Amino acid sequence: MTTPFRPPNMVLATIGLSLATFMQVLDTTIANVSLPTIAGNLGVSSDQSTWVITSFAVSQAISLPLTGFLSRRVGEVRLFVWCTLLFVLASFLCGVSQSMGMLIAFRAIQGAVAGPMYPITQSLMIGIYPAQKRGMALSLLSMVAVVAPITGPILGGWITDNYSWPWIFFINVPVGIFASMVVAQQMKGRIDVIERPRFDYVGLITLIIGVGALQIMLDKGNDEDWFHSSFIIVTTIVSAISLAVFLIWELTDAQPIVDLRLLRHRNFKFGTLALVLSYSAYFAINLLLPQWLQRNLGYTATWAGFAAAPIGVAPVLLTFLVGRYAMRFDLRVLASIAFVVMGATCFLRSNFYLEIDFFHVAMMQALMGVGVALFFMPVTVVLLSDLDRNEIASGSGLATFLRTLGGSFSASLTTFLWDRRAVLHHAQLAEHVTVYNHDAMAAVNQLGGGDALMGEGIVNGMITQQSYQIAFNELFHALGWIFLGLIVFVWLTRPPFSAKSDAGAGAH
Repeated sequence: MTTPFRPPNMVLATIGLSLATFMQVLDTTIANVSLPTIAGNLGVSSDQSTWVITSFAVSQAISLPLTGFLSRRVGEVRLFVWCTLLFVLASFLCGVSQSMGMLIAFRAIQGAVAGPMYPITQSLMIGIYPAQKRGMALSLLSMVAVVAPITGPILGGWITDNYSWPWIFFINVPVGIFASMVVAQQMKGRIDVIERPRFDYVGLITLIIGVGALQIMLDKGNDEDWFHSSFIIVTTIVSAISLAVFLIWELTDAQPIVDLRLLRHRNFKFGTLALVLSYSAYFAINLLLPQWLQRNLGYTATWAGFAAAPIGVAPVLLTFLVGRYAMRFDLRVLASIAFVVMGATCFLRSNFYLEIDFFHVAMMQALMGVGVALFFMPVTVVLLSDLDRNEIASGSGLATFLRTLGGSFSASLTTFLWDRRAVLHHAQLAEHVTVYNHDAMAAVNQLGGGDALMGEGIVNGMITQQSYQIAFNELFHALGWIFLGLIVFVWLTRPPFSAKSDAGAGAH
């Protein structure tokens, strides 16, 4: 067995890998708050501008599960460096785009090369760090995965307001060039075993069609009123047929482009299930809270971002401690504590009301950050623990792909349920405001200053606010129980949680 590869400067190598990952994860959210400005500057409608987000998400979702195949084909280091450089190029082209069509096309390219970056970074971090320090490496990546999506909207809004929207893409250029140069320099002595697996055209085509149609259906479902739209029906049928063919083909093909057989590993199977479901619930919170702050409490997008931002404080402060000491404990215990904390904050949020102040919202986010700090790293270590070293890139790519799809399902389902429950509660509350309720009519006239029509409008607005508030509280109550239920999946995994990865670490 050869000596495991260690870069000349571990700190520099870690900074390079982390910066590229931060840049890539940041770009999943940085454009969100800039869409109205982009739409105005490029002369398109707000509906058309959402394709800036959708094109990136679709391409990323398709390329994620291809990580294992690509890493075997070109090598992990080369794949990382080329993806980072192509990401820089695509970012620059996004910034100089003169039409919405150009911007969407370059965002699609950006998403396609972004897909493999996070799972490859995980694999490289595990490979270069000794066994006793891998927890620290994965904790750092977990912090990046938490902080970057929160930073994105705040940074995007600030750049758009103070400079111009192209700079949300241009800032990637120096960061990406620096990261790729550092990683290439630090990793140049690492030997990757290159394979030439047969190219699985059937798997690739059905994956592109199936995941592409599914992602578009999830992104556009709420806008198109779901299955009342022929467009949504067609994309759903196309996605279902394509994904069914994809699953059957990949499970029976000798050299599949996506290795679904990794799910035979117990820890990978249940760990991935815990990751996907918990991330979906976490994603629902990150989607629901800013919308509630703006819709119900009247916050601006920037202040909604500030109220949500404290969730990143604990992961930043606790990264060192979790990374250094987590492996001394049963990781299932840490993950269970994390889910209890996250569930408790959801139950507490289910008691929020319209007059709640900024401090309480921000403090609840900070408390949830403690749960997040204890969640990502242990679950990631658990799900990768029974994979062989040469399966880690594939496993990380597959887990991240399923996590991304889980987030998309969560976004669509959360928005749908919030709106539908609000409509239901609006109808129930409005039942009490009738001409036969003299107290209600007196209140309407008083609010309208004697103008019944104006009073009815004010009352309707108040009922709408209360309806969305009740629906918000119901969703957070349900999310609390979901987090507690996930503890079961964590305890279906079995220790040890590092044996296989450690054994194969000397392969390079």
